[in-house]
Amino acid sequence: MNDIDINENKNYWFVGASFGGTKDQTKRFIQEGIWEVNNDKQADLVKSIQSGEKIAIKSAYTRKNNLPFDNRGHTVSVMAIKAIGTVVENLGDGKTLKVEWDEGFEPREWYFFTSRNTVWRVAPETWARVNLIDFTFNGINQDIDKFRNDPFWRERFGDSVKEQSRFNWTSFYEEFATQLLKYHNRREELIADIHKISEKIAVMSVLNDEYEEGIKGGPLKDICPFTVFALFNRGLTNENRQKIAKELSELIGVSEPIPTSFDGIPVVNNQSTWFFGYSYKRQPDDIDNLWEVFAKAISLADQNDEGDSEDIVNDFSIAYDKAMQVHGVGWNLTMGLYWIRPWTFLTLDGQSKRYITHKLNIPINTNGPNKRCTSKDYLEVIDKIESRFQEDSYPVHSFPELSYAAYQYKPQEADELLDEEEGSTTNTTMPDSYSVDHIISDGCFLEKVEVERILKRLRTKKNLILQGPPGTGKTWRAKRLAFALIGQKDDSKIRAVQFHPNLSYEDFIRGWRPSGAGKLELVDGPFMEMIKTAIANPNSKYVLVIEEINRGNPAQIFGEMLTLLETDKRTPEEALELSYKMEKGERVYIPSNLFVIGTMNIADRSLALVDLALRRRFAFIDLEPKLGKPWYDWVHTQNGIGSNLLTEIERRITA
Repeated sequence: MNDIDINENKNYWFVGASFGGTKDQTKRFIQEGIWEVNNDKQADLVKSIQSGEKIAIKSAYTRKNNLPFDNRGHTVSVMAIKAIGTVVENLGDGKTLKVEWDEGFEPREWYFFTSRNTVWRVAPETWARVNLIDFTFNGINQDIDKFRNDPFWRERFGDSVKEQSRFNWTSFYEEFATQLLKYHNRREELIADIHKISEKIAVMSVLNDEYEEGIKGGPLKDICPFTVFALFNRGLTNENRQKIAKELSELIGVSEPIPTSFDGIPVVNNQSTWFFGYSYKRQPDDIDNLWEVFAKAISLADQNDEGDSEDIVNDFSIAYDKAMQVHGVGWNLTMGLYWIRPWTFLTLDGQSKRYITHKLNIPINTNGPNKRCTSKDYLEVIDKIESRFQEDSYPVHSFPELSYAAYQYKPQEADELLDEEEGSTTNTTMPDSYSVDHIISDGCFLEKVEVERILKRLRTKKNLILQGPPGTGKTWRAKRLAFALIGQKDDSKIRAVQFHPNLSYEDFIRGWRPSGAGKLELVDGPFMEMIKTAIANPNSKYVLVIEEINRGNPAQIFGEMLTLLETDKRTPEEALELSYKMEKGERVYIPSNLFVIGTMNIADRSLALVDLALRRRFAFIDLEPKLGKPWYDWVHTQNGIGSNLLTEIERRITA
């Protein structure tokens, strides 16, 4: 294998080889010097692949055993790299590429950072992507320890004992679901044994059916898997939840220990334990449909073969939408999916919905029955949130962490919020206030008057760039200036984006992307998302922080939005049509309560000069290493370093 130099301006392609559900076609592709797909949904992506770009055939699946690290019983995402090559020609039909395959390549396995998409574009824009490209095309080993301890994976696989212990319950819940699936076609046996358990535990008396409205019937004769879970995930004491979980786990053969804590796990109301209705309300296939979505969800989460991922997603979507028609099913279905595979599925219980919409500022589409999520809505919000988990500064980095944070979250928008469906109340607190004084006390070594001047420029110009050499605290200051502008230390009103040579208008503003349902759809980028949020909340200030703004091509990335950045264009009257419109006649403007702070490393001479049109629209602030009195006072106060030593340090540095 000849080493390649990673080109920041090129894409690297990881593609499947199942050819629409047929058996693996890798051998044929190599023999014929081609790669092809028969799925029109991928046509636009395939057409965008350029001659000379590197391509790899991959297969994504999961595994629990025979791994080169301690996975502590958790399921691990695995991606086999089966072949690599160089694209020689794109036939332009959206289906076929001519490829020069490396016939001497030996297949390898890659862990954690994987994709099930048939066509996956990987640009070298993060350390994980660069490591994947190097691993695949240069034969460099994967930095497994770095991945294990990344925020996205450390809860399950990291070195920290504290992090390991917080979500130990997930192993029990996952094994419980796996064992319960074996009863899919043994339900008479299952419900009979559950009735026996209910005779021993008084709090299990929720299993009596009604055959006619208002008339007491008899013991429940069938049960769905989510209702089995709900027997110990409802409003009970921890002691009673453990008793029920113990009896049920022994019944179905779970080996994982019973959880000692249930903190952050959403529960159903005691009066709504069932996921289906009484017999007189129940359709013949209601419980069958719930078992079907249960099975398809586990199949989606645990894909352990090389089948067509899009078919698996489609099967789950069909099953989900059928289950949503069942009387007794609503938002609780997402809760049940979270119980069975908490690292894969998102719970949309009342607390979590509030956290997602108020704290994370992510909308939840509700195009399903009774204004709830369709499968498309549900998979979209999962994809949107999961894509943010790998940002270091994001408030949460996994679905269990999100649920736990939501459990503790107290929104600020009202004195008290009542969840209409679940009846739970949440008391409120306000985020901590934040001002210029806080910036100084946090360790900014500029004089207070200088910080106030910078903040005034931001308020006036609305767009600001902090430029300076490495180590001058550009990103650190940008975030704190944003807090001071907002007046509160509120992460939900700030979003950070990093520019790089491969970033496009379609990534930043709006473009076509693969959806959770395996189709291409028009999706808003981070800038449009911030615009919509700011317009919807005109009384709040929002800040977009763009790191290394000159590493990309700002004029190209902003497109028509570049004009709208100007202070005097921040009105609906100045709205313009975007290159990609969600609906006919749609026009967009940037509201006056959305501010942009960019950072720029002026020491990197390889970076392109910032476009003059961009310079006109931003105020530029020069930063340089600072010592002086603010530095002296802060280091002395915070670290207790003596005056003589600090004076000597300053003398040597400035000599």
